[in-house]
Amino acid sequence: MPPAVARAGAPPRRRLGLILALLAFAQCIYAIDYSIVFVALPEIRTGVGFSAQNLQWVVSAYAVAFGGFLLLGGRAADLFGRRRMFAFGLFLYAASSLAGALAGDPTTLIVARAVQGIGGAFLAPATLSLVTTTFAEGPERNRALAIWGGAGGSGMILGSLLGGVLTGAFGWASIFYANVPLAGGAMLLTFVIIPKDTDHGTSGRKFDLPGALTATVGSTLLVFTLVQGPVSGWTSPTILITAAIAVIVLTAFFTIEGRGRDPLLPLRLFRNRNLSTGSVVTFIFMGTFGALPYFYTLYFQSVHGYSATKSGLAFLVPCVGVLIGNLSGGKLATRFGVRATLIGALLTGVVGTVAFAFSVSPSGTYLEFVPGVLVLSLGQGTVFTAMYAAATTGVAAEDQGIASGVASTGQQVGAAVGLAVLVAIANSGHEGLTGEALRVATSDGVRTAMWASVVGMVAIVLVALNFRRSTAVPAAEVSEKQDGVASAV
Repeated sequence: MPPAVARAGAPPRRRLGLILALLAFAQCIYAIDYSIVFVALPEIRTGVGFSAQNLQWVVSAYAVAFGGFLLLGGRAADLFGRRRMFAFGLFLYAASSLAGALAGDPTTLIVARAVQGIGGAFLAPATLSLVTTTFAEGPERNRALAIWGGAGGSGMILGSLLGGVLTGAFGWASIFYANVPLAGGAMLLTFVIIPKDTDHGTSGRKFDLPGALTATVGSTLLVFTLVQGPVSGWTSPTILITAAIAVIVLTAFFTIEGRGRDPLLPLRLFRNRNLSTGSVVTFIFMGTFGALPYFYTLYFQSVHGYSATKSGLAFLVPCVGVLIGNLSGGKLATRFGVRATLIGALLTGVVGTVAFAFSVSPSGTYLEFVPGVLVLSLGQGTVFTAMYAAATTGVAAEDQGIASGVASTGQQVGAAVGLAVLVAIANSGHEGLTGEALRVATSDGVRTAMWASVVGMVAIVLVALNFRRSTAVPAAEVSEKQDGVASAV
């Protein structure tokens, strides 16, 4: 019998496949929401009435709320049930998406995007911890993470494709309306497909309210500071005040966690070298690879004048590359070890980013764009799967929710900070430019941002060397174990 079925207490093979399909679908939903607004931003600005200064908060409100509430969402999954928090996150997505579609002013849309981010903060750790607790560590989990990661990694790119097509055909509100039946339907399927929550390992444990409050307030203020800093200026009163409060509150949080009996974030988790290293890797990954959809959009629309629909279709190449990389990541990690796979994929991404940087030009063609981005996307997709497999290795089942929250916090804070920093680099010196001068400067800025990303990617390689070496599985055993999970899917 395949390992996926033989494990005590494991759901039947057919149920395993349905669970993984639903988890992958949910992962795709919140990954799409990260980037789906990029292509639609010009229409949102004119349709809702944003100024050039506050338009970024359509993206940043989502990132700030997501990053600020992740630790709370991760521990809530451990204590109150992963299925419950999974369904709750999907409910918030559906409700906030409807509110966003109906928004008639900037404030309403920003609040709706923030609630979407909170939904993601409950959904992301619940989804990842359901994968890591349903499938056994090793080849079985690697295969499941490859499928889950395939949905997430390609969803980040697919979001830009869908955003362009939907905006061009039906207007900006359609990118929010589309989420309502998807998230709502997934929420209803949750109670049919995913087994009921149990209290194994959580009996007698209490919810750390002081830790939850200080973690959420401190993390939210920290992400806000890092996102708004490049815009307002690092020495502006707002940034200095929020930074100071964030440091004070987070210091209180770590003091509480070090003394509490049932802490929101058990500090002992950071003794797991893979988890602490993985959090840094996800942070830098999203600050480099994760920012690429924005710069693709900027290059297509502002440099080459693509329409929203054409920009969306131009994302087909990176979408295919990421998907292939995602689906290959599990097999490669099982065959060669997670660390070796991760480092190889990162180096592939570096090569592709360098090639893309050389192809960026005001007179460049789409065909010149393709080779570098295809190689880059293959590396990106493989990294997305391998880094989560590495980060969750060796974590106890009762801590998988908060461990997933820690890793995902690195991801979301990295996304917010990386995008803000790279946008500031790309836009440097553009003040007062218009017409052809602005188009050329935008192209140069995209190229400079790509070179900055290369530096960050090299840094990830150095950090990833700290992951523990994992033992590669012989080819015959890989085939046998993966066939068992594949038949379940």
